[in-house]
Amino acid sequence: MKQLYTSFEDAVRDIQDGATLMVGGFGLCGIPENLIVALANKGVKDLTVISNNCGVDDWGLGLLLQNKQIKKMIGSYVGENKEFERQVLSGELEVELVPQGTLAEKIRAGGAGIPAFYTPAGVGTPIADGKETRVFNGKEYLLEEAYTADFSLVRAWKGDKMGNLIYNKTARNFNPMIATAGTITIAEVEELVEGGELNPNEIHTPSIYVQRLIKGEQEKRIERRTVKNA
Repeated sequence: MKQLYTSFEDAVRDIQDGATLMVGGFGLCGIPENLIVALANKGVKDLTVISNNCGVDDWGLGLLLQNKQIKKMIGSYVGENKEFERQVLSGELEVELVPQGTLAEKIRAGGAGIPAFYTPAGVGTPIADGKETRVFNGKEYLLEEAYTADFSLVRAWKGDKMGNLIYNKTARNFNPMIATAGTITIAEVEELVEGGELNPNEIHTPSIYVQRLIKGEQEKRIERRTVKNA
């Protein structure tokens, strides 16, 4: 049995100033939105956040940006957040942009205990500045170091009380690999069932990677609503 919480504030209570966080999601899809709100309310600051992007201006990680709680953002995409742009241009926010595939592999490697790997992505660009390169079979590769975090915050569709998780369709995105790479992984689930109720063949994140569980309802906002004329 994992630590089960009924309060999102309690679930993040020991996340302190200066912590490094990994946060699941892609845009607003699959984000642990209630855990993020709890962090915003807590007021913890000087955070280093590793996530694909930083939400939108008024939701997701954008809430932490508004509160000036993020010191450094590591991600691959920033196009939907004007406050992000403003803070970068004003020098208020440190940013490390990483190719999306490299970001995914740096997180996966961290969760697998692999300290670094070589990739062709970024060779010959500013991303390679100051990094080691090596030639394999006549092609140049860039050495990238893995990412780990003090806490990983993920969102799952279903979880059991043992900590096994299942994600729903594209909400799976970065969540499984992020779940493996945090010292403490906190899972926000839409539906919580008893141990043994999930089909073992359908589990995406095994319980060994999850330390805390909490059930909550999500708003599931749409990042950019597109409609077709009738």
